[in-house]
Amino acid sequence: MSEFSHLDEKGKATMVDVGGKQVTHRTATARSIVVLPTEVLAKLNEGDIQTKKGSVFQIAIIAGIMGAKKTSELIPLCHPLGLDNCHIELQLNAAQELVIDCTASLTAKTGVEMEALVGASVAALTVYDMCKALSHDIVIKETKLIAKTGGKRDFERA
Repeated sequence: MSEFSHLDEKGKATMVDVGGKQVTHRTATARSIVVLPTEVLAKLNEGDIQTKKGSVFQIAIIAGIMGAKKTSELIPLCHPLGLDNCHIELQLNAAQELVIDCTASLTAKTGVEMEALVGASVAALTVYDMCKALSHDIVIKETKLIAKTGGKRDFERA
């Protein structure tokens, strides 16, 4: 891709016109990685953290799905999309980091990469919010696209 898709020929911001595109089944998976300090990890080793607000993991999953559904309200030039599905999974990796994967899908003329990225990000931010009383040393290390299918080009991170 040699040009920005959200700029017109005069360099002004514009929503991409998807009117002529084909409707296809599209999926995208994004990942956020949260580095948890020992105070938080100690609580996690006992299982999901229960707070006065509820289960950290369950609330993060719900928040991530809500975030994915509201992507066009947060990112100005995103098309409003009715997702067919959104799934969020949380797990600790070998480095004792919390890995949050968000997979969004729909059948439409435009992709769901941003919805997956927002879903993973909002879930990570929710973990931070719910665990910050234990420590402010929580770090959201990265958020990235893992894979997408159904558009001009499929993508899978190696």
